[in-house]
Amino acid sequence: MDKLSITGPKIRAEIPFPIMGPIRITDTLIISWVVMLLITLLCIWLTRGLKVEKISKKQAFAEMLVEMADKFVIGNMGEKFAYMVPFVAALFATSVLSNLISLFGVWSPTADLNTEAAWAVVVFIMITRQKIKANGLGGYLKGFTKPIFIMTPFNMLSELSTPISMAGRHFGNILSGVVINGLMYTALAVLSSKVLGLLPGAVGALLSQVPIFDVGIPAILSVYFDWFTGVMQAFIFCMLTTMYIANAAEA
Repeated sequence: MDKLSITGPKIRAEIPFPIMGPIRITDTLIISWVVMLLITLLCIWLTRGLKVEKISKKQAFAEMLVEMADKFVIGNMGEKFAYMVPFVAALFATSVLSNLISLFGVWSPTADLNTEAAWAVVVFIMITRQKIKANGLGGYLKGFTKPIFIMTPFNMLSELSTPISMAGRHFGNILSGVVINGLMYTALAVLSSKVLGLLPGAVGALLSQVPIFDVGIPAILSVYFDWFTGVMQAFIFCMLTTMYIANAAEA
């Protein structure tokens, strides 16, 4: 599994499909389904045996998560967008788990631009829906001609830049972390080989094959590139989602 591939993860298999042709099964697709399965199982576990009185620590934790999601969405979008809480919470959970799953040595789905592009397209559709709902189809289309008609192509490009910037920002930050971690592992392995290779005789020849410097040091970088950056990028993506949709409803 090549985690440093800029063009995306390698193809695992192709499944023939009568109408659409062969469907490519990639690492991104496989791990994305694993992420969704883990989130589903976690939700089932957290919501089992709910009580009104004398609640368990598990239920208290689940209620805390729900309250945090409510405050985040309603605080940024208003009470009328309370129905968006499940969507934003699911988007955040999927993004965080997809970012952090690389800690287990597997391909991170968010290191593939296709993942963020799909999320951005969904958000873009919701933004457009809110604009049409607020202004009508005619008002939405007329907005591209403001302030003057000649600005129409630029306004259209500006509209399309929203999902592109959301996807590119998230993808770039996650992939950069994957690349930097990979380069660091390689550099430390070479350093181990060079330093330990200075030892005389068979001892040096043997120890030079052991990447001792790869133990411990990359874990420090992982705190930032995997934990902090992974959670922060998920937060930023969801924050932009709520702000864009809320602003579209007021346009």
